[in-house]
Amino acid sequence: MSDAIRTTSAPKPVGAYPHARRVGDLLFVSGMGPRQPGTDAIPGGPIRDAQGNPLDYDAAAQTHAVIQNIARVLEASGASLANVVDCTCFLVDMDRDFAAFNAVYGEYFAEIQPTRTTVAVRALPTPIAVELKVVAWLG
Repeated sequence: MSDAIRTTSAPKPVGAYPHARRVGDLLFVSGMGPRQPGTDAIPGGPIRDAQGNPLDYDAAAQTHAVIQNIARVLEASGASLANVVDCTCFLVDMDRDFAAFNAVYGEYFAEIQPTRTTVAVRALPTPIAVELKVVAWLG
């Protein structure tokens, strides 16, 4: 069986899914962006305005916020970033954002060393540049 994890310390999901789901000793964290809990503000700014026009944004600030949101979900699950064993990373502009993203990612995960896949995507559900999905081992 599995247990759904929901917390008010992370941004509200944008669909019908929990923040995470525990199955045995594994915790599957849903894709998480940088939106702030309670306000949905995007640190570093959105990537486009309401009309779809591109805006300047800070990928490093978004990456910090994404990882902090994941840490909140992990904490609500009785875990921490140290428990992360796999990370799938989504960037809307690999050429523009990879270096900044990778530098911030290293600040959090250089010693933990989870496996990682980083892919470019055309868009994400909200006007953000970075999203991460992680699996943590709780055993």
